[in-house]
Amino acid sequence: MNSGDFQPVSGFDLPRFAGIATFMRLPYVTFEDPRISEVEIGLIGVPWDGGTTNRPGPRHAPRQLRDYSTMIRSRNGVTRSKPFELARCADLGDVGPNPADVQDSMDRITAFYSKVVDAGILPLSAGGDHLCTLPILRALAKDRPLGMVHFDSHTDLFHSYFGGFKYTHGTPFRRAVEEGLLDPKRVCMVGIRGPAYDFEDRDFADAVGIRVIPIEEFHARGVEDVMAEAREIAGSGETYVSYDIDFIDPAFAPGTGTPEIGGPNSFQALEVVRGLKGLNIIGADLVEVSPPFDTSGATAFLGVTIMFELLCVLAECKARKQAA
Repeated sequence: MNSGDFQPVSGFDLPRFAGIATFMRLPYVTFEDPRISEVEIGLIGVPWDGGTTNRPGPRHAPRQLRDYSTMIRSRNGVTRSKPFELARCADLGDVGPNPADVQDSMDRITAFYSKVVDAGILPLSAGGDHLCTLPILRALAKDRPLGMVHFDSHTDLFHSYFGGFKYTHGTPFRRAVEEGLLDPKRVCMVGIRGPAYDFEDRDFADAVGIRVIPIEEFHARGVEDVMAEAREIAGSGETYVSYDIDFIDPAFAPGTGTPEIGGPNSFQALEVVRGLKGLNIIGADLVEVSPPFDTSGATAFLGVTIMFELLCVLAECKARKQAA
């Protein structure tokens, strides 16, 4: 059971609008803090959008997500999960990027997450744009390829942009497959839709064995059936979860850089995460929230609620392994 040192601050003890905002009101623990050896799940901000090709802004998301996460409480009202009792959780702060250098920023992110891995901590990250996931995977999958369940309206499997530049938020999973970080036959992408430049990304997915579930199939089959297939594809091996907020219809999540019409509603957005239960998840992220396009704050609030659902399945996975 989690000790009191790693419990979130209750709204009964300090109003939610008061105090310094950390993810879900958890303690802030740095690598210099002796408590780091006790942390089991670390919530991390990656305030970087150097891979964005159109509407920028996700670099500001971790700060906004922390603010809105003060509304998160200690128990899941649907699954009854108690993540803060199942695992010792802490806010590990932000990775400091280099906003003027894409490669240096990726190196900095990988170095930070290598320390997370070496400390035996499961990371739950808030981006940033989707290129952030590539350097995270370089740290988590340095010894073996991982499976992945990917919620998005885009595959992010393109080869390159603008005359051969290989590192944008549209290319991370092409690079991850090429670098041996992902086992493509254990990758499932859910929710893909929208107008296309061409079908190069889908052709690559077919060639290497990545399962792409378009949004039309998602709506026709329903969450339960689709997630059963996603779990089957990921199998029992170590799996990463990457959740782009533009998976959700922009009526519910307008604050993102590349919205696509026709996506799931906010309830389905939570249901798909609950459908991950039972997988061997070693890390997860929520990316592409863009505060400049989120004037109401609704996207950020939905984003941190998704992060809480991800935290629940991560904590349950951690507890299940410890009990085995």
